[in-house]
Order: sequence, then structure tokens, then C-alpha cells
Amino acid sequence: MEPKLAAILEEVRRKKSPVLALTGAGISAESGIPTFRGKDGYWVVGSANYTPQEMATRDMFDRAPEEVWRWYLHRFGSCQSAQPNAGHLALVELERALGPRFTLVTQNIDGLHRKAGSDPKRTFCIHGDAAWVRCVNDCGLGLIPLPDMGVRGGEPLNADDRARLTCPRCKAWLRPHVLWFDECYDEENYRAESALRAAMEAQLLITVGTTGATNLPMQIAELTCERRIPFVDVNPEAGRFAVMAHGLPQGFFAQGTACDRLPEIVQALAAV
Repeated sequence: MEPKLAAILEEVRRKKSPVLALTGAGISAESGIPTFRGKDGYWVVGSANYTPQEMATRDMFDRAPEEVWRWYLHRFGSCQSAQPNAGHLALVELERALGPRFTLVTQNIDGLHRKAGSDPKRTFCIHGDAAWVRCVNDCGLGLIPLPDMGVRGGEPLNADDRARLTCPRCKAWLRPHVLWFDECYDEENYRAESALRAAMEAQLLITVGTTGATNLPMQIAELTCERRIPFVDVNPEAGRFAVMAHGLPQGFFAQGTACDRLPEIVQALAAV
């Protein structure tokens, strides 16, 4: 481990400071899940080619709910079969070592942190979780498990599919429990206030596999810079978070994958 990184982590460990980890698609890419904005995110409806920013919207769901569900079910298949990797497991180890001093915020909807054993009470899924659905009309149903739709290859929905994706309370469509591009973060569904509160209390931010392309993760990084606390960015390539970390006296860009870098970082923070 690089001497500067070791010194940053040793001070955090010695002071028993609270730690916030923020993860993005990069940590799950090592489990075989395509990144949201990669080539697998695009979808063809008729003769039109739609981007994720067009498909993953309330507007598109209102206009073409079956097409949006086809797209999500095709993507969700990779989430259901994927398994946590060494990066996910390292964060579970850190949570167990630090207890209430650790908080995990994830942009990922794949549930791999949950599968790895992360405590739901300290894991804020700010973009939702593919394992759950809710009524599109917010009729009061709450969250229910995603119905078992089998392995999907993008085929059209049939009558049984539509029945499974119907709200049992009001008979409207069920929707994926995910944050769409034309929606806002909130506390009830996405724990946004809790995530920002954790960012205000943390004395170390570790970002893993995220480019900071969405609003709330960028707010968390900006709070870290304003507070001048230690900031470690883990990513194979330098991006905006690496630049932000580099601008801090106790900032560090730990170049590499989550599987490569997180175990050694966790070992340093969790050492007795």
C-alpha cells in the first residue's frame, strides 16, 4: 500500500472515526453486471433506439409500460444470477469491524451488497433495489417482492406476466422500485436525507467504482471537500472523484478495481 494512503487510513483507525462508503456500478461490474450506461443499456422499440436515460423514466412508463418492463426484466436477470465479489465482501467485513461507525450508500440496484451480508439498516440504496416493486399510483401497497418472472431474454409480456405485474390492491401497474431519471430523490423510497446526514457525520469517505454522474453522489463528494475530511477514491481510471480527492490534503486516488484495492483498505481500517 502507498505510504500516503496507509497514513490516511491509520489516522482514521486510530481516532475510531465514522466511515462512509459510496459505491457505484464499477464494484458490480466485477460480478458480471453491465454498467447502466454501457452498450447493453440501449433498447430498441419498433424502429427506434432508446437510451437508458429515455427508457428509465416515469414518462416512458406512462406511455409504454410493457416496453419498460421488458427492458427492466431483461436487465434484472443479470442481477438475480450475479454473486457478490471480493469488494462487496470487504465492505461487509468493514461494517462488522466498525459497527455503527460505518455507513454504506450505494447507487446500485443489483442487491449484491444485500447478498454479501451488508446490514439493510446501514445500507442506503439511493437508486432503489431491483428485488422490490411498488404500485405506480402509490396506492398505499408499499414494497413487495418482484414477482418471479423467470429468466427473460427481452420477449414481449404475456397475459400471465401482466397479471403478475398488476397491483393487488388497486389493479394499476406495479413499477420497479428504482429511481427514474425524471424523478427526484426522497427519504421514503431512497433514503436521500439519511445518506446526506451520514456524509455530514463521516470522517472518511471511500468512493468505489462511481463516476459521480448523478446528483446525490456528487453532493456527498462535495460535502466531503467542503468539510476537508479524508477522501479515498477507488477506481480503475481517474475521474472527477479522483480529481476532488487529489485536491484535499488527506485525499487519495487508489487506482485499481474494487476487488484489488478494497481488501487492503479494509484490512488497514479494521486492524486491532
